[in-house]
Amino acid sequence: MQPGKNIMDNNALRTLQLLEEIDQNHTPSQRYLAKKLNVSLGLINSFIRQLAKKGYFKITTIPKNRVAYILTPMGMAEKSKLTYAYIHHSYQFYKGARDKLRLLFQELEQAGVRRVVFYGIDQFAEIAYISLQETSILMVATVDDLKQGRKFMGHTVTDPSRLNDLSFDRVIITAIHSRKIIKEKLIKQGMAPNRIVILD
Repeated sequence: MQPGKNIMDNNALRTLQLLEEIDQNHTPSQRYLAKKLNVSLGLINSFIRQLAKKGYFKITTIPKNRVAYILTPMGMAEKSKLTYAYIHHSYQFYKGARDKLRLLFQELEQAGVRRVVFYGIDQFAEIAYISLQETSILMVATVDDLKQGRKFMGHTVTDPSRLNDLSFDRVIITAIHSRKIIKEKLIKQGMAPNRIVILD
C-alpha cells in the first residue's frame, strides 16, 4: 500500500465526518461544518442537501431562525457502516506501511546505514518511527517544510535547510504527500540521489 494513498476516498470520509458532527450536535452552523471538514461554504451547503436527499438526516427549523439536523435510522446505519470501513482501511494502511517499512529498514541496516533523518512529519512518519525501533538505526533529526518547532518523538522539527548542518547517512522521506517533489527538491539542493530514500 502506498503511503500517499488516502485511507478512504474524500466523499466517504466527508460523509462520515458530517454524520458524526450532526450526531453530536444537532444545530451546527454551515460555517462551522465547512471549517471542520475543511471545505468551502458553498460545497458544504451542496453536500448537506445531497445527504438529506438520500435520507440520512432531516432538516428542521427551530426558534431564532436556526436549523436543526436530525439523524435518521438510515443515517445512523450509514455512519456505522462508514465507521467500520474507516477502521478497517486504517488497519490495512497501518499493516501495509509497517510491512514495507520493516523490510526497507532491514535493507538499510544491512547496507551499513546507522543514522537517518525523517523528512515530513505526519501519520506515516509515526509508523516509520515505530518500525525503526526494530533496528539499530537512529533517527537523529526530523525536518518538515511547515511544522518547524513542533516536537516529534523527542526531537524538535527543524527547517529542511538545516540538513547541511546535520550528520546522517540517509534522508527518509516520510511525508504522505508530495514525496517525489521533495526528492527533486533535495537533489536540486545538491544532495546525492543515493542518500534519499523514498517508499514507492
